[in-house]
Amino acid sequence: MIKIIFSDMDGTLLDDQGHLPPNFDEVMGELKRRGVIFAPTSGRQYFALIEQMAQYKDEFMFLAENGSFSVYNDEEICSSPMPMDHIRKVIAAADATPGIYPILCGKKNAYVREEWRPYIGEARRFFTHSIIVDDFETVDDEFIKIAICDCQRGDAEHNILPVMEKFSPDLQVCLSGNYWVDILNPGTNKGWAIKEVQKRFGFKPEECAAFGDYMNDFEMMQAVYYSYAMGNAYPEIKAAARFVTKTNAEYGVMYQIKEFMRQGLI
Repeated sequence: MIKIIFSDMDGTLLDDQGHLPPNFDEVMGELKRRGVIFAPTSGRQYFALIEQMAQYKDEFMFLAENGSFSVYNDEEICSSPMPMDHIRKVIAAADATPGIYPILCGKKNAYVREEWRPYIGEARRFFTHSIIVDDFETVDDEFIKIAICDCQRGDAEHNILPVMEKFSPDLQVCLSGNYWVDILNPGTNKGWAIKEVQKRFGFKPEECAAFGDYMNDFEMMQAVYYSYAMGNAYPEIKAAARFVTKTNAEYGVMYQIKEFMRQGLI
């Protein structure tokens, strides 16, 4: 029986306009009645997830920042702070590359510098708690991720990834969208966070389901038995998943959860 469901947000749970499925509340109510935990598992900031799902703050488990910061019932489950010397090198490489902009992601907040101001709306789509600072060095926080955005061109695969791949294997460099590359500690990803949850709560992989669409969902597909790529997923994610469901525009996550219920898996 499935006891917990992990779901990516953008391109997976949310439709192409960034909206939750119209039957989301109904399906979540039925999951709660059946004792199944729903766990948004996203590259988004914890506070951004909480803002979008405020009514479920005390029900859902939130695996945020690509697994580098996870919270359940206001209690931290796991996190993976990055060493400052590595952060400095990544920021320097971003600063030396025209058209790409770093966001320093902490447990308390997300931090951008003045050059982000024209794109602050884009930043706050994913980092609702974000502030402009003069210097990253002055910030008092634990940093769990660096998100780098190709704000103008939207081609992170070609404009950011080649610049940042030189930091592997000391850091994990992950393409997380058309505009974004995420950089974390090595071994820190959604799959790592799910395994930490499994250890903490005693869930077996065959008691877990997961839904994703992009390369930052790769390890998540490997951490559970019921791994589902969306119909719109990146080809490598479809290859990594055991199953494929409908697209995000067809609300494939909700469709598949109802199928789990119909099949007696929940």
